[in-house]
Amino acid sequence: MGEMYQNPAGPVFDPREKDRQVMSVSDWFVTQLLMIIPLVNLILLIVWAVSSTGNRNRANWAKASLIWMAIVVVLYILIFVIIFATASSISDISDW
Repeated sequence: MGEMYQNPAGPVFDPREKDRQVMSVSDWFVTQLLMIIPLVNLILLIVWAVSSTGNRNRANWAKASLIWMAIVVVLYILIFVIIFATASSISDISDW
């Protein structure tokens, strides 16, 4: 009753299986190498994050990287606004 049925023709190829494979070290090496190139890294991250045909591991990594980039940009803007506001208020005080 709990026996598994085996296909006599061999394993059935699932076309979705390619995007579920674990990426090799060389795949990650090339991925990281491409991330060094300015502007190309942002374009590739967006492409990999929204692509439905690419490797899921890389797509999830690209999504996480884009989220971290957004967090860093928001923090930079926040710090810039705080520094600018502080400098502006200090210059107003020194005018007295």
